[in-house]
Amino acid sequence: MSTTFAADAAPAVNPRSRVILASLIGTTIEFYDFYVYATAAVLVFPHLFFPAGNDTTALLASFAIFGAAMVARPLGAIFFGHLGDKKGRKLTLVGALLTMGIATFLIGLLPTFQTAGWFAPLLLVILRLAQGFALGGEWSGAALVATENAPAGKRAVYGTFPQLGAPIGFIIANGLFLAIAALMPSSDPSRPSDAFLSWGWRLPFLFSAVMVIVGLWVRISLVESPAFAKALEHGRIQKLPLAAAFKTHWRELILGTFYMLATYVLFYLMTTFSLSYGRAPTTAAVPGLGYDYRTFVLMMIGGVVFFGIFTLVSGPWADRWGRRRTLIGITAAIVVFGLLWVPILSAGPVGVMAWLVIGFTLMGLTFGPMGALLPELFPANVRYTGSGISYNVSSILGAAVAPFIAVALWSYGGGSPFWVGVYLSVMALLTLTALVLGKETRDVNMDH
Repeated sequence: MSTTFAADAAPAVNPRSRVILASLIGTTIEFYDFYVYATAAVLVFPHLFFPAGNDTTALLASFAIFGAAMVARPLGAIFFGHLGDKKGRKLTLVGALLTMGIATFLIGLLPTFQTAGWFAPLLLVILRLAQGFALGGEWSGAALVATENAPAGKRAVYGTFPQLGAPIGFIIANGLFLAIAALMPSSDPSRPSDAFLSWGWRLPFLFSAVMVIVGLWVRISLVESPAFAKALEHGRIQKLPLAAAFKTHWRELILGTFYMLATYVLFYLMTTFSLSYGRAPTTAAVPGLGYDYRTFVLMMIGGVVFFGIFTLVSGPWADRWGRRRTLIGITAAIVVFGLLWVPILSAGPVGVMAWLVIGFTLMGLTFGPMGALLPELFPANVRYTGSGISYNVSSILGAAVAPFIAVALWSYGGGSPFWVGVYLSVMALLTLTALVLGKETRDVNMDH
């Protein structure tokens, strides 16, 4: 009955403004939630959720929980991808957003190690896994909403809107933390104030509930994309999208995973590791740049502005020159950037700011085209599953271990970031290899 109705009735169409807003606001909320956790993982959780003792060990433990969410992301991609390819994009996106919002809100209510012992980090791990599970289904759905509803020749441009949620979410999350820290100043630049550690850190997590309500209101008004409607109309819905994706598109799954690798490593080095490195005292056992929290976060926000600008710039480039050609050039630039960390950072405050600006500019240029490239690798009936698995398996290879490896390499270098930069370059070389082996997807038919 539903197939006959879809064939006979005039299909409803999402207005372009609704497509842009629905794809942008959801990823903004999801990345806001993730950044709130990432910031707390550096500022708060080492002090509150682990026993007092070795600061480096506590930081590594906090990053380990941060990375644990990446393990849950492929599971979320499988679960939400199955729903998205069988039941439609709209219902799935609403479910992913609710899961993330509830998990983030509950983190803001958790007891600390002092009051609950090891039960506190256990609950933190559980909710962190829920965050990762939700994000596993969020990104691919938002990218599909954007690209499957995009006008001809504008898919990469539309695909940048869900990507733009990353810099916007970063600015909102860190801006809120910055404002709260300013209202609760600390006399020790390496440690937040007692008031901030007592209850101030909870506010950004609780605030996510407001953002989720707005996101749900926008997404509930969506109608299904033409690509999914045609797959339904022609009876092409797969009983097991995951099995179909691995059986017929295993090569695309592997390529898509490595396409994202350099992006993920750069992303988490610039947003998570940089906050630890920038704030570490120059006199510490593993020295850093010695900036206070407020100064360095403001510098990071300045860099993230370039992230947002060049995310938008990358869309027209990828539509004009193709996704593969554009990304080969950008990835080669990331290889060079990783090898130049020490010379750039040795130039004082100007060098540190240049490092942030260059890193975030490259981040925008490499992240933007992914919103179109990964969905274009797969046909409509396995697109949610295929793009989601590629995106999120790459999160394990890149993002899950990047902060942890970076801290270890930073310690190994005695405070020098040289080996961290080399690590970035090696990961970028793997992505470059995948891009050379892959094919251009600009002209594929998304309704296929």
